[in-house]
Amino acid sequence: MAITDWPVQERPRERLLALGAASLADAELLAILLRTGIKGKSAVDLARQLLGRFGSVGRLLDAGSTNLAETPGLGSAKLAQLQAALELARRALKEEISSRNALSSPRAVRDYLRLALAGREQEVFAVLLLDAQHRVIAYEELFRGTLTQTSVYPREVVKCSLRHNAAAVIFAQKRGSGRKPLCFIAFVRPTRPPYPHLYPLYSKSSGSR
Repeated sequence: MAITDWPVQERPRERLLALGAASLADAELLAILLRTGIKGKSAVDLARQLLGRFGSVGRLLDAGSTNLAETPGLGSAKLAQLQAALELARRALKEEISSRNALSSPRAVRDYLRLALAGREQEVFAVLLLDAQHRVIAYEELFRGTLTQTSVYPREVVKCSLRHNAAAVIFAQKRGSGRKPLCFIAFVRPTRPPYPHLYPLYSKSSGSR
């Protein structure tokens, strides 16, 4: 049944306007972004299908365009709408993390990098540059590769660090689609390391090379 055939008070858009966005389930919010369904499925059904495939809103945020495009019923128009909304959400979350006084824990670093690298389907080598108080100066994706590998040139990494006069640098590798995800390493000037307990995050479980 199409959403237009539902009672007005049960339609996602009308519920949002009457009760606020927080009152809606994830599938209902996603259905508003999708706007319409497909033959035999309402927009809510299609939204539930998407969430069921990826498992959660967080994993949907991490999904690349190829994975999204493989979802039955998600044509180019819906794909563009969804990608735009997901990118806005990523940017908002990234801005929120960046606005904090400092990346003071491994979890804060992980959250920042997960958002920065979300949706990348090729291997990416990036650097997160911090000042002496561990505040973000810049984030740069220095090298991009294929689905399975990327080449890294140390001289370019050093040049980037010096250009920004960084006191600390965090290296991040986003592995290709279908492979184990992030592995990251902290590299700092030879004072006291800010993340001595960061190393277990990229050891055996992440398949660091």
